[in-house]
Amino acid sequence: MGTVPGDLADNRPGDAIRRKLRELQPNPVLRLFGRWLPHSTTRSWWDGLTGERVTGRRLDALRRRGWHTLHAVQWPSGADVDHLAIGPAGVFAVNSKRHRGKTVWYGDRAITVNRTPTRHVVISRSEARRVSRVLSRACGYPVPVRPVIAVVHSAKLTVKGTDPPVLVLDAARIDRVLSGLPATLMPRQVAHVYAVARSPRTWTG
Repeated sequence: MGTVPGDLADNRPGDAIRRKLRELQPNPVLRLFGRWLPHSTTRSWWDGLTGERVTGRRLDALRRRGWHTLHAVQWPSGADVDHLAIGPAGVFAVNSKRHRGKTVWYGDRAITVNRTPTRHVVISRSEARRVSRVLSRACGYPVPVRPVIAVVHSAKLTVKGTDPPVLVLDAARIDRVLSGLPATLMPRQVAHVYAVARSPRTWTG
């Protein structure tokens, strides 16, 4: 498969965060120190970068099983989709969330972190719908996209419900779970959706 100008397949996990870190702290030495200083303005961004790198490595392991992955897919607004996984089981918009040492609980509709409610599920579902609209328009046929939240480095992850609207997984096993799902796409469909998704022009409209 040939490359295209600005091929999104060249993106690394966390590239959007790397750009934000450079914007917040142009000095590379001070930027690096911000990784460890507890009250640094960039500390939370470093945590996010770690999470995306962990999730990205696990997703990239799917490539040997007939999957394709994209990272840091940027919208015109500057926001981005952390990861896209495209394979036999379908298309998944994956959002990395690093909650180091915390207790994460997922019911039917919401995620709490140390019993504090979050908007993770609402945001993830909205993102997946948007990705589906963009890919469906560009492909010329419906492309369902399932939202996934990859939880990184939590102390405990509890998932309740048998058919949750968002798939919430420990990032350490995300590749095993996705590769074990039933196939919904033929190889030619996987290849076509990936070819469309990796083009930056798909996301600029």
